[in-house]
Amino acid sequence: MLILALKSLWARRLTAGLTLAAIAISVMLLVGVEKVRVEMKESFARTLSGTDLIVGARTGQINLLLYSVFRLGNPTNNISWDSYQRISQHKGVAWTIPIALGDSHQGFRVLGTNQDYFRHYAYGRNQPLRLAEGRPFGDTFEAVIGAEVARTLGYRLNDPLIIAHGAGNTSFSLHDDLPFTLVGILAPTGTPVDKTVHVQLDGLEAIHLGWQSGRKTQTLSPEQARAADLVPASITAFLVGMNNKVQVFGLQRAINGYRAEPLSAILPGSALHELWSLLGIAEKAIAFIALFVVVAGLLGMLTTLLAGLSARRRELAILRALGAGPRHLFGLLALEAALLTALGVLLGLALLYGSLQLLAPLVQAQYGLLLYPGLPEAGEWRLIGLTLLAGMLIGLLPAARAYGYSVNDGMSINH
Repeated sequence: MLILALKSLWARRLTAGLTLAAIAISVMLLVGVEKVRVEMKESFARTLSGTDLIVGARTGQINLLLYSVFRLGNPTNNISWDSYQRISQHKGVAWTIPIALGDSHQGFRVLGTNQDYFRHYAYGRNQPLRLAEGRPFGDTFEAVIGAEVARTLGYRLNDPLIIAHGAGNTSFSLHDDLPFTLVGILAPTGTPVDKTVHVQLDGLEAIHLGWQSGRKTQTLSPEQARAADLVPASITAFLVGMNNKVQVFGLQRAINGYRAEPLSAILPGSALHELWSLLGIAEKAIAFIALFVVVAGLLGMLTTLLAGLSARRRELAILRALGAGPRHLFGLLALEAALLTALGVLLGLALLYGSLQLLAPLVQAQYGLLLYPGLPEAGEWRLIGLTLLAGMLIGLLPAARAYGYSVNDGMSINH
């Protein structure tokens, strides 16, 4: 019966091909949307990787996550440099990354940090930061920018950068007397790093010398600024990596109960999942859209099979005359629907993964979304299985109609 079903489909290869293409495109969109949805969720959860704690002034964990990792909003307060040093010297701490925020450059946030940022900051699946061009900063007035900053502003190495006072998109208070020199451009990460200008902590301190209450009262030369005491009085937050993961919760409790000043220590993974849960409505909407696409494709297959059934009455009647029983006709049409569904699924998966291989580097470069064209995940396998089952069930309707055809049905000229 399999050979007969294949020959029957080949005899109607034009309509069968169109049905196959509709199913393939539907499956490609369904699994593709699901893969993008999952990768978006995982990419969101992997915005920060390898960091055990984020420490900031006392606040809620989502607020601390937003301003320290996503550069959104502002802290309730800063952390004193003395407290940062004391905690960073804890015996269980392997490394720390200080973060100082507050200024901007043409709408992009400026982050003050040190060399440990390039050594220990990781994202994705514990991927380290990588420079597409240049090198990390090594001088007070050197800067490294993210990929999105470079693409938007068209910067190249050795270009000057003038930092604006404050974090707004437009500022009339510029630190134009102490410009920075661009020495490095980071490769795309798909994280807020791409939209950040990175400078040294002492660079941020230097450009604020001679400023009071947001106004410049004194102009200094770069040499005068370098000669001044550039140790920061405070920072915005800092990231912590531990020697032993077992010690994370102990240090978190100690920081949350720190007596010198009110601090919060949060687990980045927990905070990221809590933040993503707030976006669950959009996630479900994307999944429903993908599901409706497949339903439309399967209904198209049903319409094609039912429309073609009238044209095949003579063919089915001849099969009955040659000895095929109602069960044979039922099995033939059901098998044809199952074959169309299975071939459509295979073709859709081939199109999807072929496209992923070609487009993954472009998507990462343009949108920062990391797409891993590996084998389907458990959720994708479930969708594929449900699509196959739905296609087989839909094929039972035209098969049931064929089951009721008599031997004489289709032989009359009226049919």
